[in-house]
Amino acid sequence: SGTSKGSFYHYYSGKDELLSSLSSIFDEKYEEILQTLDPEMDSYEKLLYLCMEVHGMIEKEIPIDLLAFMYASQVTKKGDKHLVDQNRFYYKIVNQLVDEGQRRGQITRDMPFYEIAQLYVIAERALVYEYCISDGQESLLEQTRKMMPLLFGSVRVCPGK
Repeated sequence: SGTSKGSFYHYYSGKDELLSSLSSIFDEKYEEILQTLDPEMDSYEKLLYLCMEVHGMIEKEIPIDLLAFMYASQVTKKGDKHLVDQNRFYYKIVNQLVDEGQRRGQITRDMPFYEIAQLYVIAERALVYEYCISDGQESLLEQTRKMMPLLFGSVRVCPGK
C-alpha cells in the first residue's frame, strides 16, 4: 500500500486486524445498500442485488492480493475466523431475507431458511474465491451477474406457481 511499517502498526496491531477490517467494510456496504432497497422488492431479488453491489465494490475498491490473503487466512487453523463469524451483519441479513422470502412465497420452503442461507453464502463465497484464484482474469461483477442466478436460482419460487 506504500504505507510505512510504523504507520501500518499505528492503525492495525497486525495483519489479522487488517484482514478482519475487510469483513467490517463488507458489512458496512451491505447495511448501506439495504437502506436503499424498496421493502416491497422481491426477497430473492434483494439477495441477488446485494451480492452484485458488494461484488462490484470489492472489484473496484479491494486489492485482489489483499482479498486472496483474507480468504487464505480463513482456511488456516490459526487466527480469527472473522469472515465466517455468524454474528456478522452479513449472516443476519442473509438469514432475514431468506426467511422473509419464504414467508412471502418467493423462496422455496422445501428446505429450512438456514440451509438456503448457507447455500447463498457458499455460492457468493465461491464466486469471490474463483475471482481470487484466477487473479481477477474475469470481472467479479460480470461473473456474479451471470453465475449467481445459476448457483442460487433453484430456491426461487417463480411468480404464479
